[in-house]
Amino acid sequence: MEKLLNELSSECKPAYSVNSDVEIDAQIPENLKRNSDLGLPSIAESDLLRHFTNLSRKNYALSTVFYPLGSCTMKYNPLINERIAKDEAFNFIHPRQPAESMQGVLEVMCECERDLCEISGMDYFSLQPAAGAHGEFTGLLIIAEYFKSIKQERTKIIVPDSAHGTNPASAAFAGFKIVPLKSEPDGSIVPEKLKEILTPDVAAVMLTVPNTLGTFEKNIPEISRIVHENGSLLYYDGANLNAVMGIVRPGDMGFDVMHINLHKTFSTPHGGGGPGSGPVGVKAFLEPFLPVPRIENKKSKFVLNYKKPKSIGKLKAFFGNFPVILKAYIYIKSLGAEGLKSVSEQAVLNANYMLARFKDKINVPAGSRCMHEFVLSPKSLFKNGVRTLDIAKRLLDYGYYAPTVYFPLIVEEAIMVEPTETESKETLDAFVDNLIKIILEEAAQEPQKLKDAPVNTSVRRLNEVEAARKPILKW
Repeated sequence: MEKLLNELSSECKPAYSVNSDVEIDAQIPENLKRNSDLGLPSIAESDLLRHFTNLSRKNYALSTVFYPLGSCTMKYNPLINERIAKDEAFNFIHPRQPAESMQGVLEVMCECERDLCEISGMDYFSLQPAAGAHGEFTGLLIIAEYFKSIKQERTKIIVPDSAHGTNPASAAFAGFKIVPLKSEPDGSIVPEKLKEILTPDVAAVMLTVPNTLGTFEKNIPEISRIVHENGSLLYYDGANLNAVMGIVRPGDMGFDVMHINLHKTFSTPHGGGGPGSGPVGVKAFLEPFLPVPRIENKKSKFVLNYKKPKSIGKLKAFFGNFPVILKAYIYIKSLGAEGLKSVSEQAVLNANYMLARFKDKINVPAGSRCMHEFVLSPKSLFKNGVRTLDIAKRLLDYGYYAPTVYFPLIVEEAIMVEPTETESKETLDAFVDNLIKIILEEAAQEPQKLKDAPVNTSVRRLNEVEAARKPILKW
């Protein structure tokens, strides 16, 4: 176990220094001055450097390992985007400055909105939501406000069981009742089954495309027709947009509202609780309800318009998570239309290549073709009490971060894999070989090895239920 800094402290010259010539005492009120020494540890600079470097090596990161986390798009992102986002020209501004003094920032945001409209087929975007679920919540508030404006009482949202797990939570948080819809084995929706529950009080149907089993919804034109004939709206969960960029646009398929996860699709690293950005796009008839302020270009000058009487109001402090927006803007401009299309094509190709290697050995509930991700169900192969959790833990010993497990909930013992577009064939082959070895050989011949895993990590297997219910948040 790595020692704490205080445990490493000695009588050596410390790695920090304090300039005692600086006269600051006079500026500090007497009642706020310390009565004792700070008690900072004395550590040689080389030891301090090694301490933090060794700690960093205990983490799994894309810079060190393959990260096939299904539904989360843990891909390599150009480091130059990070460097630009840290530039003082962007970081030293303040959102309470007059708009005249931050024209460059507002121009970036305005252009980013236009680019997202072009990519998605929507007419307007707001960059304000802080993450995917926040984007869903924003879109649903817009839907609620729209029906309120036309004096229709619609209280229900239909959510298929193959949608992202945040969809029903976001809808409930926005005040709607959830109507679940059972999907087919590949996660797709049968229009006739949808029609049976599409009552006059349904405000919207939420679809995740591609769905959580990694397949593209084949009945979208028919679904769009019957939803709109009912007077309802169609919501597109765009968290998986990286599978279809430059190939098909949600706005062209009949969707009225959508959100995009900039932190999954357009360059910002995903995970770790943030940072995130979940812009919401709408068709023109819903534009009046977007959050304020709206960034507008008037007479070659960018302004912030708060005067939108039908707006749902503010959803986040100021204008959105700007560093994430900036990285997405750079990513889009760097790749261009053909580059973004290539991203999706390569992501789909990589996923199908891996799936082709798995399909004859491990059950694939959604079939032998997928979009950017796929789901395995090895339940029938498990003997001796081995479970998917044991497979995931054993992968850590092989130097991989585990795929998503037990999601989607409609697949028993699910293993959800997303290779992304940035991994090499050699990396994909090595992962497939090791996962097949664990499931087909070790699980059958050495089950205890899997149940004891991981053994090569600094922290062994935790009681995850207890950790979730009784978290220790400080030492």
